[in-house]
Amino acid sequence: MKTGCKELVDVANAKVKTYSLEEALKVYSNPDVIFVDIREREELDEEGKIPGALHAPRGMLEWYVDPESPYHKPEFSSGHLLILYCAAGLRSALAAEQIQVMGLKNVAHLGVGFWGWRDNKSPIEFSSETNSQGTAPAGRSRPL
Repeated sequence: MKTGCKELVDVANAKVKTYSLEEALKVYSNPDVIFVDIREREELDEEGKIPGALHAPRGMLEWYVDPESPYHKPEFSSGHLLILYCAAGLRSALAAEQIQVMGLKNVAHLGVGFWGWRDNKSPIEFSSETNSQGTAPAGRSRPL
């Protein structure tokens, strides 16, 4: 293998703005900032999400970003700052880099991920179909 996951994430982090927890909390209520949860639906169901975050699972992200796609989400062409997050800040670095390649410039990611947000006791929400415990799966076996 020529390039492993760690190297890919390192390259992405060098190209993408990484928000610390403190920076993210400062802009959280700014109407010109959209938090984008790229985790899978099952992760949101088990752990909740940042209140108001747009759910755009990693597997559909490029389709949601592309204005020519039938799946396009207008939030991605709004011009607002998009702060992507996943569980631990790895997938979101790769995803933010990818959508920058697609042409979006006002993109960043949350370096500590959802787990850092939640462990700080920052606000989280659950949909009516999800659990309300706010606990991570045992052993944090979900993707990072």
